[in-house]
Amino acid sequence: MHLAYWLVAGLLALFYLYGGGVKLVRSRDSLRPMMAWVDSMPMRAVRGIGLIEVLGAIGLLLPPLTGIASWLALAAAVGFVILQFAATGVHLRMGDRRIALNLTLIALAGVTVWLATTWL
Repeated sequence: MHLAYWLVAGLLALFYLYGGGVKLVRSRDSLRPMMAWVDSMPMRAVRGIGLIEVLGAIGLLLPPLTGIASWLALAAAVGFVILQFAATGVHLRMGDRRIALNLTLIALAGVTVWLATTWL
């Protein structure tokens, strides 16, 4: 179970560190080709989502690594499930039917939740 958690949570954390970091540092124009939804939100909200993603990725890894407040990893994984359900709603509301990545991230975060409840 330990190895499975680290593999799945590590994958999820890498994705969100990259995606969140990009949202934090790039301009709206450079984000638009990857994320059409940025035009429908204020840049402060995009930056806020990026910060949440980076902090969540850290929350998946750091607490179990240090053994301090390990329950935060579970909270981060649940937060990512909620985040992706909301993101899927945004995509569908905008008429964007390409939600395969969102559904994959929901599944990965769900597996992380399950692994965190059995291991941590």
